[in-house]
Amino acid sequence: MIPSLSSMTLPHLRPASTPTSNTASSLQPVVSDATDAPTSGFRIDVSQVKPLQGATPIAAADHPVLRDLMATNWLMTHDTRAPQSEVADNAPENAYAQVKVDGKVVATLYNSGASAMTNAAAAKVGKLEDPPGLSGPDLAQWRADNYAERLGGTIEKASTAITQSQWTPRESASTAYSREQLDAAFQAMLAEGQKASARSQSAYLASGTQAGTSADFSA
Repeated sequence: MIPSLSSMTLPHLRPASTPTSNTASSLQPVVSDATDAPTSGFRIDVSQVKPLQGATPIAAADHPVLRDLMATNWLMTHDTRAPQSEVADNAPENAYAQVKVDGKVVATLYNSGASAMTNAAAAKVGKLEDPPGLSGPDLAQWRADNYAERLGGTIEKASTAITQSQWTPRESASTAYSREQLDAAFQAMLAEGQKASARSQSAYLASGTQAGTSADFSA
């Protein structure tokens, strides 16, 4: 017989850093206008197509903002950095300490500062604001001390606990690139485009030769 959820003890998870706000996105879905004219069956009379008057073609190389935007996109899509094999913050090998009450574990702290506790312990601890700027093992120790005080328990340090100086924060993915990286990426992007164009032209010429036709691309 499966016990009801109300009788089960579920863990209360608390991340290393608690978001200070939960702001809904200001972006709204685009809703099509019901009055838009249907486009099915729409035809363009090619004879009526006219070139734009006064239009001037632009080159991305002459526009720094566009150039850097294209280079940044190229770098992001060609990111060759090997993915880091990261162990979860709440993995057993990252345990910092346990808080016990009457010999039973009611809370577990991790080296990142994250913690997990039973629902009963979480209800008794209540709202606990972390000190600003505290993180890693220092945060784990601060939480352990406060949990033990509020729960009337004891702290048992884990063999996998590390010191603040031994802790390495997780690196956040950055999309900021140096001037040298952007310039090199733009040149690489141009080279890729030229190679792709050459391959397409070669394939076209090859298909024409196989069909017994010839093509002259000279100006």
